[in-house]
Amino acid sequence: MSVIDSAESPHIAHRDNHTHRDVNGGWLRPAVFGAMDGLVSNLALITGVAGGAVDRHTIVITGLAGLAAGAFSMAAGEYTSVASQRDLVQAELEVERSELRKHPIDELEELAALYESRGVEPELARQVAEQLSRDPEQALEIHAREELGVDPDDLPSPRVAAVSSFGSFALGALLPVLPYLLGATALWPALVLALIGLFGCGAVVARVTARSWWYSGLRQLALGGAAAGVTYALGTLFGTAVG
Repeated sequence: MSVIDSAESPHIAHRDNHTHRDVNGGWLRPAVFGAMDGLVSNLALITGVAGGAVDRHTIVITGLAGLAAGAFSMAAGEYTSVASQRDLVQAELEVERSELRKHPIDELEELAALYESRGVEPELARQVAEQLSRDPEQALEIHAREELGVDPDDLPSPRVAAVSSFGSFALGALLPVLPYLLGATALWPALVLALIGLFGCGAVVARVTARSWWYSGLRQLALGGAAAGVTYALGTLFGTAVG
C-alpha cells in the first residue's frame, strides 16, 4: 500500500461510516408519540370499559370511537403546534433579514464576535464573517443557525407531523380493539396484544436513542400496563357502583 493510499484510507472509512440520523425531519416525534399514545390511551379505555362488565359490541364501538377521536385530535394538535412553531421561526427570520438589510456592519461585527468567543483569532474571525456575509441568504442562514438554533431550509412540516401523528395513533389504537373485531369476547387477548405492541414500540424507539432495546421496551410495557390496570380497577368500581 502506498503512502497516499494509507493516508486516504482512514478518511474514506470515516466518510463511509460517519453518518447521522435525521433528527429535524418533523415526523419522528409525532409518530412515536402518536403510536405510544394510541396504544396506551385505547388500551386504558378498553380495559376501563371491560371492567364495567359490558358486552363485546359496546367494547368494539368504544374502541373504534376512541381510535377515531384520538387520531383526529392528535393530528389537529400536531398540525397546530408545528404550524405555530414554524410561523414563529419565520417571523424571527424576517426580523433577522431586516437587521441584515438595515445594519449589515453591526451584524457582521456580531458574527465576528461570536466566532471570537469560540476561540477563533480576531483577525481570522473578521475575515470569515466578511466572507460569509457577502451573500445575504447565506448570512441569514448563518445568523439563524447561530442565534436562533434553526436551519431555515429544514423547518418541520405541519402536514408531515399531522399525517405521521394520525397514522401512528390509529395504528397503535387499533391493536387493543383488534381481537374484539376478530371475535374475541375476553379481555386477555387484547391485553396481551397491546402489551406486546408497547414493548415493540419501546424497542423500536431505542433504535434512534442511546437506550438499550430491552430497557426501552420494558419501560413502555410497565407504563402501559400500569395505566391499563388502574383503569380496569376504576371501571370495575364504577360498574359496580352504577349497577
